[in-house]
Formats: sequence, C-alpha cells, structure tokens
Amino acid sequence: MIDNGKWLSAEEYSGRPFDYMCPEREAAAHQPPGDEPKNYHMLVRHVFYMDEGMMERAGETVLDITADDYYKVWINGVFIGQGPAPGYPFRYYYSRYQIGSALCEGKNVIAVHVYYQGLVNRVWYSADKRQGLKAAVWQKDGLIAATNGEWKYKRAEEFISGRTTGYDTCFLEDIDAGRISYGWKGLDYDDSNWKRCMENSYDDHELVLQETAPVEISERFPALIRTFGEGHFLFDCGEEVVGGVRIAVSGEKGDKISLHYAEELDENGHARYEMRCNCNYREEWTLSGRGKDAGKETVNVQDIIESYDYKAFRYIEIITDCRNFSEKNLVVTERHYPFHMVRTLRDDCEPVAKEIWDLCARTVMLGTQEVYVDCPSREKGQYLGDLLVTGLSHMYLTGDGTMFKKALYDFAASTRIDKGMMAVSASGIMQEIADYSLLYPLQLYYYYQITGDKDTLRELYPYAREVVLYFKEYEREDGLVADVYAKWNMVDWPENLRDNYDFDLTRPVGPGCHSVINAYYYGACLYLSKVEEILSDGALSGEADRKRELEKRKAAFIAAFYDSGKRLFADREGSRHPSIHVNALALYFSMQPEESEEAITELIRKKGLNCGVYMAFFVLKGLANIGEKELAYELITGSGIHSWVNMLREGATTCFEAWGKEQKWNTSLCHPWASAPVILFTEDLGLTVVRK
Repeated sequence: MIDNGKWLSAEEYSGRPFDYMCPEREAAAHQPPGDEPKNYHMLVRHVFYMDEGMMERAGETVLDITADDYYKVWINGVFIGQGPAPGYPFRYYYSRYQIGSALCEGKNVIAVHVYYQGLVNRVWYSADKRQGLKAAVWQKDGLIAATNGEWKYKRAEEFISGRTTGYDTCFLEDIDAGRISYGWKGLDYDDSNWKRCMENSYDDHELVLQETAPVEISERFPALIRTFGEGHFLFDCGEEVVGGVRIAVSGEKGDKISLHYAEELDENGHARYEMRCNCNYREEWTLSGRGKDAGKETVNVQDIIESYDYKAFRYIEIITDCRNFSEKNLVVTERHYPFHMVRTLRDDCEPVAKEIWDLCARTVMLGTQEVYVDCPSREKGQYLGDLLVTGLSHMYLTGDGTMFKKALYDFAASTRIDKGMMAVSASGIMQEIADYSLLYPLQLYYYYQITGDKDTLRELYPYAREVVLYFKEYEREDGLVADVYAKWNMVDWPENLRDNYDFDLTRPVGPGCHSVINAYYYGACLYLSKVEEILSDGALSGEADRKRELEKRKAAFIAAFYDSGKRLFADREGSRHPSIHVNALALYFSMQPEESEEAITELIRKKGLNCGVYMAFFVLKGLANIGEKELAYELITGSGIHSWVNMLREGATTCFEAWGKEQKWNTSLCHPWASAPVILFTEDLGLTVVRK
C-alpha cells in the first residue's frame, strides 16, 4: 500500500535528486552545485479518520512508512517505531507496523520526525538531495491515509549545531529548547501555520519491505557516582551503552546543560569526551524557561529534551547552571536490534570463559542496530568482512538469521556500483577491500548451513559468482591472482598487528603476488563450488573440472609460498617470512600439506595472537580444523597483552577494536568483530547449550 502514497519533501528541498556515488577519494569533486540540505530535521503531521467499521477491524490496521534518511513515528502521541535501515535509492527499505492499539474512533494524527543528514559517510547513502517521507495507513479492504500534498510540515529548529564528529558520522546535537514545538505529536496541536509538504514527482526510490524488526528502545537510570561541585555531576551506566539521553527539567530561560559523553574516564576522573576513537562527544542544551500563567505567579514547566541520533558511551558528565537539576532528571535511552539470547555457556565452564562470553555477547547486541555496525561510534557502518564474525556470532547467540540475510542482500546490491562488491553497504562511501569481497561466497555458504534457507542461497548465488569472476581478471596462468591493484589488500588491521607481513600494502597495491589475498581467493572459489553443489542437489555437471581447478590453485599456492625447509608458508613469492596470517588462513581453508601442521601449530603457539582481533577468528578456527582445540581454548582464555582477558583487565564491558586501548591509535571500545569466541565455543569447543 505504500505505493499509494506520494513521496513528500520539504518545500525548500523538493528539487530533482541527483544520482551519483561519492568515492572517498573524490567526494568533494562530486558535489553538485546548489543548496544541499544538511542536518535537516523535518516534523510532519497529518490527521486522518477512523469510522466505527474501521475500528472494528483496528487490529488489522497497518502503517507502511519510509523516509530518507530516517524517521521516528507516533500515532496519537504513541511511539510506533523508527527506521528505515540504510539502503541505496535503487533498493530502499520501508517498514511495516501493526498500529491498531494506538488508534481511536474519529480523528487520529500521525506525526513523523524525518531526518536528512546530508553527509558522505558510512552510515547512510545521503548527500544526494533525496530528502523526504512516504507513508500509508491501510486495512485489507482499502486505504485509510497516504502521503500527499495535504500533509503538513515544519522544520525542527532546535538542533543548532553544525559540528560533526567521528568520520563525519553524525552531527552533534546542541539543542535550544526554546525552539522546540512542544505538543506537536498530539491531536490537539495547532498546525495551522505549518507549510504543506511538496509532492516530489522526481523521486526515484525503488522500495522493498524491510524484513528485520525496528530497533528496540529501553530506558535506564544511570548511577550517580560523583559530584564535583554545585551543578556538576558524573553518571555511570555501569557498562557500555548505545543510545542517547532524555532530560526533563524546569529552569530559567538560557540555563545551560553541558553533556560530556565518554566510554572511559580520564586521569582526573572526568568523562573523557574527546574519545580515543576519534569522536568528540560534547554537546550543550539550552533551557527555554517556558511557563504558564497560574494567577499571580509563573510556574515553570519542564523542558523535555532528548537525543535524536545515537552514540556509544558509558559515562555522562553534566555541567549546568540550572539549579533544579538533579540525578532524577536524566534518563538514558538505549537502543539495539531485538536481542533474545537463546544460547549460553555450559554451567561447568571456567569463570574466565564466562566473562569472555558475556563480553562478546553484549558487544554483538550493541553492534546490531539497523545493520551490523563495525562500531557504534566512529563509523556506524556495515562492513562486509566484519559480517563474518559479527553475523555468525549473532545467529548463534539469538537463533535469528534475519539480520544476516539482510546484510547479504545489502552487499549484493552494492554490485550495481562495483561488480567486485563494496566493503561498506549501504552508504555513500566507496570503500573497497579485496579481502572482504572474497569472503562473500563463504558467508553465503555459512548462512545456508545455519538456516537451511535454500531460496536465499539460490537468489544470491549469482552475486557470489560475480565476485569470483571479478577477481578472475587478475588470475595468472597458474591460477593465482597477482597485482590486485583496484581494491585495498588489507591483510589485517591495524597495521602494527600484521606480524611484519612481507609485502608492500600501500594503496593501490603494487606489482606482485602475495599469499593472503590468494588464500582468500582460493577460499572464494572453494565455497562458490560448495554453493553450486548444494543448489544442484549433487547433480551439477562439470564437478570434476571444478575440483581439478581447485586442486590446481592449491598446488600453485603451495608452489609459490610454501617453504619446505621451515614447513611454513611465506608472505609472498621470494620471501621466507612466515606471518601468522598466511599460515592461519592455510589451515582455515585446508590448503596445508599434512607435514606442515606441526610447524604451523608451533608457530602459532610461539607467536600467540600476534594479529588483529578480527584475524584471530581465522587463527582460532584454523587450529580447530586440525584438531588443536586445546591450543585454541588456551589462546581465547590466555592473559597476554593480545587477549580478551587483557581487554577485561583494562576495564572493558564490550570488546575493543584492538587487544588493548593503546594498541591502536584510535581504538573503538565497542567492536563486535572481536566476538570470535562465541563461534569457537559453539562450533568447535562444545561449551554452549541452547536454552529451552
């Protein structure tokens, strides 16, 4: 029914959208001329009617809604939901809600807070002038209300900051409460001076129903841990949270409330709002002093001020000249995708394993928003490589494969931009990482193995095949790929955790043939073949040829990179340096000669997890593949500086981006790519059980 509505834009931003992509390296050159909206908050209202017959069927009343970039929607003042998940204009999501419980006979009002960010980043596909809203309220026998030129809007003028933070991830929310349109969500609000929305006939969104649920919002009251003086408070949520805050307080006009959000405290016990992850979380809210006539005196009415966008934090430091402010005035609004954990550790597990499990589980929960974010602070983007670890962990923890499925479709959609697949989707950043693209066939195979969803496997198989064909263009006669210059060859991140990998990884990568990218290429070919075999029900022709091709690539890999003297794999042709990365990947994809397994095991035992937190997944799984499960467990529960225990030692309540706060120059303290123990405990070590 959403197709019955017109796409509505603000009158001042109703021009033709432009269709372009913003490569990271060329974003400025792609900005078209004209007035591009940025940080634009639009309030939209519409009154509709429910007669007696409609109310008898109220339970079947549906709201379909979408907005670019984002919406929050209320019916008769009752919060319904928010979204949509980020999408490309050519595959843009809309949400569906059952709204019967919020309806009443007679007049009803739908109120929508639409936000258009207008930045080129990893969060949304924005900065394209596609600003606005589309919605429809309907029942099975007909349309009740749909967006058209009768809907009214007003700009929300209270968001006054022009400052951004992170990688231009979000605008900071300095708020002037004197500009808030109080009561605008309710039926009795007077919107007679609001403008009519513009029906945007140029709109070109291609809409698809979002299968994933909207994020859940919950409230928590942080503990007051310290007062530094009058009007100076420090609150502690007790653990990392993702969300915002709401303050309800009465005060004098012009009273200021400064909010400092932080993941940790500085050496003086204050909130470290200039965060190590490159976010500066300092905002200022100004009270309106609004009141009402109560005879001879004015009684202050509370300002209710709340965040729109979300942040990642644990602490909130408040500095205010409002004399009425106390710890009772602040509420934290936490958000994440619905998370109902169905799998837990066995009761006989060691306490350290339980601590690591809980650490990983909370990180995955907070990192699952409308997409799997690589972190909920600096980037807020969905990365293809991270999907492997975060998505698998999420499916095992919750038994829910819907978000993983949506992510697979998101990255499939990115092949319309680049047949070799984007590293981040869906967003305006054109970031490409060869290692990540080559994981797509493996991810698709994993999804099927866990869910048994053969229809999705069949539908997405062509995209996996397209990725392999993209890299086949770089294939030499022996079956190895070389000079893969068009995409970043990452190997691992951060750079200082590449175990001295012996290949020049400057971008674009130079001439030569190196082992990590070829291990991933072999893996892509291997799992594409497995997918083809599943789809053919074992009757696919050419199976013998495919096996010969795989054996040829494996033999070429061994010939190019295997050092028979050391019985280890080297990083590149002509090198004798055996990084932990190539040797772990050789085990993961079962490319190693049997004679090498003892030497590779000893290499890993000696080096430990001398790699990034993300690469640890492949190290641990590689060990498990050859039966070295005891060593894998020792590495997971070990206490060295490259360990989950080290994160706990440094005060982590969610997994870090690196093994320690100082091991990367801009470490995020909430990074679900570090959740590999969930997968190992479940798949290989037999330490988990499913709750009844």
